[in-house]
Amino acid sequence: KPKRKLKKDMAMEKQATAGEVPVSPFSRLFSLPGFDCFNIVTIGFKNEANPPDIIEGLKNTLINHPRFSSILETGLGEDKAKWIPTKVKVEDHVIVPDIDPTIENPDQFLEDYTSNMVFSPIDMSKPLWEIHVLKMKTSDAESLVVARFHHSLGDGMSLMSLLLSCSRKISDPEALPTLVSPKKSKVTKVCWSLVACFWLIVRRVFHTFVEVFKFLIILCSARDSATPLMEKSSATLNTNKFIHRVISLDDVKVVKNAMDMTVNDVTTGMVQAGLSRYLSQKYDSETNPKLRKSLENTCLRGVVFFNLRANKKIEDLATMMVKRSTSRWGNAIGYVMFPLSISTENDIFEYVRRAKTIMDRKKLSLEPLFSYVLLKLTVEVFGFKALRTLAMRIFGRSTIIMSNVVGPSEEISLFNNHISYVAASISGIPQALIVHITSYVNKVIINLGVDLDVIPDPHHLCDLIIEALHMMKSKAEERSSADLDV
Repeated sequence: KPKRKLKKDMAMEKQATAGEVPVSPFSRLFSLPGFDCFNIVTIGFKNEANPPDIIEGLKNTLINHPRFSSILETGLGEDKAKWIPTKVKVEDHVIVPDIDPTIENPDQFLEDYTSNMVFSPIDMSKPLWEIHVLKMKTSDAESLVVARFHHSLGDGMSLMSLLLSCSRKISDPEALPTLVSPKKSKVTKVCWSLVACFWLIVRRVFHTFVEVFKFLIILCSARDSATPLMEKSSATLNTNKFIHRVISLDDVKVVKNAMDMTVNDVTTGMVQAGLSRYLSQKYDSETNPKLRKSLENTCLRGVVFFNLRANKKIEDLATMMVKRSTSRWGNAIGYVMFPLSISTENDIFEYVRRAKTIMDRKKLSLEPLFSYVLLKLTVEVFGFKALRTLAMRIFGRSTIIMSNVVGPSEEISLFNNHISYVAASISGIPQALIVHITSYVNKVIINLGVDLDVIPDPHHLCDLIIEALHMMKSKAEERSSADLDV
């Protein structure tokens, strides 16, 4: 009998640990001290949100995902951290605060609520996510959901794909949203195809060597030049204010079409143009030629994240949550060091041209993959302390973080709630400024996360970024009119 009982206990223990999954190195990085990162997602609705519908929808979708129904256990040692499956009570993860419907400034309330939520403690004994349903009207939505997901659950692209897999088309409530696939160029001649392929390989090797060499030089160099964005030690930087602004995607496309570039080129250029004007005003260089020349010689860099995972079909994620099957998931992101152009340009289009030239070289090179492999080798060879030191050095050699996430191009609903916009940001990374740009149908959402000790006026910075876009649009329309007259 004792032997039978021992076998039974061992079988039960084996069954309990069968679902445990080791935590990947990058998921572990985002839970280390100094890098306790959270993805913050704000979803505006065109109708008043119904919490029971949201709770029921989460029960049928999100908690069927293994990561969202597991506890992150890190107390076993750095190399033994695990995802431990657990039973999830959705009601414990959905918060519906009591908000005065006659509040004077709902937009300001949303900013304060989001900023305060980021620094409120999260219960580590439960899966690391929570959803706040705000039954209040803002200038861009009739009600909102503010979600907080620990970055160990997945990167921005993974979470956007997961959101889409939980959504349905407004035009067809039973159908999943569709994403526009990038167009592939057609090659008509085999000979020309071989020549183009060879030339692509040569360019890729050359740009990889150059960009990786510059990347390593930056890692060994000092911090960015002293500017109002670098007045605080990187070890004490912390984003403590989050704001977002909704603008028209059509305005961006006017500039895109006029310059024959991409939406990403235009948004990167307008961010640099707005940041340049912001620093110029801080330095008062617009009226002081010496300070203007000093600003033009200033060296600043940004970290731009790249998604290294092949585009995940949202049908696969939807099936995974229905059948509780497995699917590749997690953080698969690389990054590049992007030199920022903050000089005052007479031609507003120059910011976009320069952004395109630099970004095309980065995309052609293997720098994003190199950065990913470098972090992975560091943790495998030297451990998590070395990984944290390397990550701190990378962010300590940069001024801002920039990221773009493409959203759906058609109207969708989430658990019977018609989505108006989706804004995203991240907290926990030691940076003074984090710029996230997302798209949804005909809208572009600019989200700024700032350290108020460094950037006390984030709304003014956001105004300058949007004003830069309007200046680009006006010049594009003037150019178009001049071409028509000719």
